[in-house]
Amino acid sequence: MTEQTFWTRAVHAGRDDLTDQGLHAVPLDLSTTYPSRDSRDEAERLDAMTTGAQVPGTPIYARLGNPTVARFEGAIAELEGCESGVAFASGMAALSACLLATVAAGRPHVVAARPLYGTSDHLIASGLLGNRLTWADPADVGAAVRPDTGLVIVETPANPTLAEIDIRAVVDAAGGVPVLVDNTFATPALQRPTDFGAAVVLHSATKFLGGHGDAMGGVVTCAEDFAQRLRQVRIATGGVLHPSAAYLLQRGLATLPVRMERSSATAAVLAERLLAHPKISAVHYPDPNKLGQLTTGGAMLSFEPETPPHEVISAVRLITPAVSLGSTDTLLQHPASLSHHIVAPQDRAAGGIPDTLLRLSVGLESPEDLWRDLDQALSGTT
Repeated sequence: MTEQTFWTRAVHAGRDDLTDQGLHAVPLDLSTTYPSRDSRDEAERLDAMTTGAQVPGTPIYARLGNPTVARFEGAIAELEGCESGVAFASGMAALSACLLATVAAGRPHVVAARPLYGTSDHLIASGLLGNRLTWADPADVGAAVRPDTGLVIVETPANPTLAEIDIRAVVDAAGGVPVLVDNTFATPALQRPTDFGAAVVLHSATKFLGGHGDAMGGVVTCAEDFAQRLRQVRIATGGVLHPSAAYLLQRGLATLPVRMERSSATAAVLAERLLAHPKISAVHYPDPNKLGQLTTGGAMLSFEPETPPHEVISAVRLITPAVSLGSTDTLLQHPASLSHHIVAPQDRAAGGIPDTLLRLSVGLESPEDLWRDLDQALSGTT
């Protein structure tokens, strides 16, 4: 069969076997336990499962695996061009598993580049999970790598400044150390980090993958050997994705390319108009031609208003003033108060995040309606 396009695979990934089963919708399996009359066989399979290996046959217990979750994992792994996917209860649970896996492997040192999502920044810097950290500019990653470095972590486009990082240059500088790219903002619809050498791709699936603000989850795509270590962590710590959330996230993948195309087109219009607005001092929006990694600028942008940012937040009427991103409606939030509030002020400044910055996640509304709301909020004409 001719290789299918991303748009087609977004619809069909994780669903290719449904017709042969006489099904159309993805089955939702809510079982927490799975009966078996052969406890000897279960014991042998349990031994294999606790190593993180994928074991065929009936599941044993939902913390060890679930068919609905497995469908979502396989689908997003395919879309990201990876061998395997491992899903978790949240994006932070996914990042925690990556850190725990590298610590357990005897390589606890992490090199990371700011900015990152605020709670990611906090977790990596805290050392709560036994890791050690060196912050480095992307150009200095090579000098920061040590013999005990287990991961290099970057986010591109970055949260919340939309700064772009050259993934291939970081991979080359890392010298064989696995590079983890947080691809939450771009999604595989706009960027596939593995195409540029990244070994691990992480998503807060709560955001664009789900796309409707009603399902929380995280997922890591990678080679099977690292996936096996992640499953070991997941089984031991219990940070499993609920099958109801997996069902909604799988459904979200089908519309991912359509949503990203529409939201990205609107975001580009808003970024251009904000640049020309007299009450705006700076606009941050990716240039898809800069590094050749992104197919469009994406659905996220940030800007620095001359109007006090909290006044803009309180003045919007159509736009939803809320943390998070990637929903069908447009969301506006103040990073210094919400997504990056946990990061110390001096560290926010080091990551290029001023206290005046506002972050906009563009949804599916009319660009003209969104612009009218932004303009009146910036101009004080509510």
